[in-house]
Amino acid sequence: QVQLQESGPGLVKPSQTFSLTCTVSGLSITSNFYYWNWIRQPPGKGLEWIGYIDYSGSTKYNPSLESRISISRDTSKNQFTLQLSSVTPEDTAVYYCARDPPGVTGWDYWGKGTLVSVSS
Repeated sequence: QVQLQESGPGLVKPSQTFSLTCTVSGLSITSNFYYWNWIRQPPGKGLEWIGYIDYSGSTKYNPSLESRISISRDTSKNQFTLQLSSVTPEDTAVYYCARDPPGVTGWDYWGKGTLVSVSS
């Protein structure tokens, strides 16, 4: 059974940088052809894809966020991490990590999500 769990700060001040970590169990994040995603949902709005890191360590980011984000991984801990810089209140959202399996459109396993609020 694959499980994903997000962890990170609940409150961040504007202009700061925060990091969120997704811990994966039940499958190695280096397993062939899986993509590991970050997605967010601001209050009252739809889902927004942030980016992914794939099984080989390659990354791809949402162009609208690319200048402020970085996704990395720690294979020894089976974790991948999102770093978002220069945050504003518009970055307030529930942040999810999710798995994108090979040969299937969409994300099949999700973490429960964690709320990050940006406020002074």
